Amino acid sequence: MFCDRCGTEVQSDHRFCSSCGREFFGAAAVYSRRSRVHEHVRLLGILWLAFSAFNAVGGVVLYVLAQTLFRHLPEMGAPPEVGAWLPTFVSFIGAAVVAKAAAGFIAGWGLLQRESWARILTIILAFLALFSIPFGTALGIYSLWVLLPSESEAAYQEQVRTVAA
Repeated sequence: MFCDRCGTEVQSDHRFCSSCGREFFGAAAVYSRRSRVHEHVRLLGILWLAFSAFNAVGGVVLYVLAQTLFRHLPEMGAPPEVGAWLPTFVSFIGAAVVAKAAAGFIAGWGLLQRESWARILTIILAFLALFSIPFGTALGIYSLWVLLPSESEAAYQEQVRTVAA
């Protein structure tokens, strides 16, 4: 428990803060310090849902372009070799982006529901998101800052137990 005036750690049986001298009249004068996981996991879940929505839209657009416009490239004057492999390649990239977006939706939902597996999935996706400049990089760094430290695992598992109870 901590003093609500100066933040110094206080024993539960003490009546005065050893740092600032504040007198305690019960549990109302002290508070438990919240970890960065407690403070940021809800926002992190919402950001993963939003980022995944943008990825899903981009992946679908890429796939549709590959199946429509890129199929007609030879008719527009492109070399026939390009028309043979480019639609398939771009379709594969679009499908991969949609799959990554689906994993991001699952991770965001899991964080909001405080599922035990969501932390690990989010850390994996955060490393992949580092390559999506600029927003993915920012989200990846933020996710790793919140979830990667060892004390974050304990704090997250505490939240999982609290929600499950």
